[in-house]
Amino acid sequence: MNKKVNIGIVQMSCSADVEGNFEKAKNKIREAASKGAQVICLQELFKSLYFCDVEDHKNFELAEAIPGPSTESLGSLAKELGVIIIASLFEKRAHGLYHNTTAVLDADGRYLGKYRKMHIPDDPGYYEKFYFTPGDASPGDASSEESDTNGYRIFNTKFAKIGVLICWDQWYPEAARITSLMGAEILFYPTAIGWDTNETDPVINDEQYGAWQTIQRSHAVANGVYVVSVNRVGREADQQFWGGSFIANPHGRLLYLASHTDETVHVEELDLQKLDHYRTTWPFFRDRRVDSYKPILSRYIDGK
Repeated sequence: MNKKVNIGIVQMSCSADVEGNFEKAKNKIREAASKGAQVICLQELFKSLYFCDVEDHKNFELAEAIPGPSTESLGSLAKELGVIIIASLFEKRAHGLYHNTTAVLDADGRYLGKYRKMHIPDDPGYYEKFYFTPGDASPGDASSEESDTNGYRIFNTKFAKIGVLICWDQWYPEAARITSLMGAEILFYPTAIGWDTNETDPVINDEQYGAWQTIQRSHAVANGVYVVSVNRVGREADQQFWGGSFIANPHGRLLYLASHTDETVHVEELDLQKLDHYRTTWPFFRDRRVDSYKPILSRYIDGK
């Protein structure tokens, strides 16, 4: 069986103009579709500047209902172009309850559901705990209507079975493993991460980007899946977002690597039929010792 899918990534810079960013993203979705993309992934929180660099209550005004106007607009575009759209948005769930959420629109325009970011950072320049509540931590499958808000997700789209995780999630092998075990063929990571412009040591900057790329490529290897990581680019406040979006195959080999400085719309063909080859060549799933993993549920294994 020949099962190939064309993945489109949109790496772009953002401004304070929310509607301008939205129109820009939609234009780049059209560009990706014109290049043959079937599944198109946008970066994290693409409609605005990365507002989590400060703790400001006014930024809650950027949040919206999901599903809502943005997913309706993107659903219409997905139907028009016959593509799947993966869109990271700031969700208002209820008064005082907000999530960092990614919505998935299928190629017929249907809203398939959403994934709410599970791991929330709190670091200088990334004050996300001020804004976001973690996703609910019970496993779900997007094939079930009742699971729309459950923890780790897979989405059975027209072209592939995909998993979506968000930025800080990318540092956690548990999240990639669970999503892969649920049947994901491709893991998508919408992301917003960059260099602190006050950091002048080039070695530290180099190491940070290298660690970010390496950990995600390792998820591809450990789980026998393709990994697609889509970052933003450009200077915002004291962050120089490093771009460097990439696509890796199930052995971790880079199939595509974007610029650190330029906006990018790229389309890459992935052969999903090869997943069986990778998983039988290196049968990590077969050799898992599930009976021995209970300690992983501990916060820390204290020494005696």
